[in-house]
Amino acid sequence: MTEQDTQANGKVLELDQVTKRYGKDAIAVDRFSQKFDTGTYVCLLGPSGCGKSSTLRMIAGHEDVTSGDIKLGDTSLINKSPAQRGTAMMFQNYALFPHLTVLDNVAFSLRMAGVGKPERHTKANELLELVHMQEFAARLPDQLSGGQQQRVALARALITKPSVLLLDEPLSALDPFLRIAMRSELSRLQRELGITFIHVTHSQDEALALADHIVLMNNAVIEQAGSPSDIFNRPQTDFVARFMGGHNVVTIDGQLSALRSDKTDLIAETADARAIPTTVEHVEYLGRTVNITVSSPQQGQLVVSVSDDQYQQRRWRPGESAGVCWNPENLHPVRLSSTH
Repeated sequence: MTEQDTQANGKVLELDQVTKRYGKDAIAVDRFSQKFDTGTYVCLLGPSGCGKSSTLRMIAGHEDVTSGDIKLGDTSLINKSPAQRGTAMMFQNYALFPHLTVLDNVAFSLRMAGVGKPERHTKANELLELVHMQEFAARLPDQLSGGQQQRVALARALITKPSVLLLDEPLSALDPFLRIAMRSELSRLQRELGITFIHVTHSQDEALALADHIVLMNNAVIEQAGSPSDIFNRPQTDFVARFMGGHNVVTIDGQLSALRSDKTDLIAETADARAIPTTVEHVEYLGRTVNITVSSPQQGQLVVSVSDDQYQQRRWRPGESAGVCWNPENLHPVRLSSTH
């Protein structure tokens, strides 16, 4: 697949007030509206049951849309079959055919389209080369590792030259070390192909590492959408701040605000009269950083993140009294989430 091929396929994906209901009362997705530019890596992020997978399945055509519209370029996808949409989906369990070789798994959709064996095998080999799996072409799926199976599933999804690749929790079945390696692989593929990736995940780290654009969902609605930096550094609601992690949500003079845990300071309780008195509850050593959880009658639980070097200089222990303080310039006002 050449760069010219993929750029020619590039179309803007737009969801306009897309809603999915199950029965009268169960709303899985509520008025989802977003426009995704060509060549964007998008992560649909959120807790289980928030509507992210339902959104992905509606784009793919595996779920009917209750109301609203989905367009790819100028074409509505609502009444089109999955095969007619210009999208391709890679499923969480990879869904490889156990009796077919890697090569024939990748070539399968071309076989169904009536493409002759020499041509479909040539194209399948090109895709296997793209995902660094050409040497495994003759193997069966059960002779592959989980990461290798994922690469084959990716190649199979890409062989139809989709404008949009849909990925449903693609890294969840992998061990942590391989998951990080495959993040880099997905990023490389998306850059080389220049097509839009829509990637569903519940992992904040995964979304921050991969996405150009994050859509954070909660209780069927979009809580916030934007760049990874915007979502992490400028959360709009208390839910966003808490879900993304690395923040404390505090109330100062009646104003709800978010404060990054690495910009929260832990000091001797008597060192600054303005510090909030707290008690150390838990110390979590993470290698480069150490998270120290403290409790305060005023603010509840707070987390202070310090470097390993800082922690070695002052080893806080559960039960100790401590003071928490911060630079007011690091407070970021947030509003209470409407989904509470």
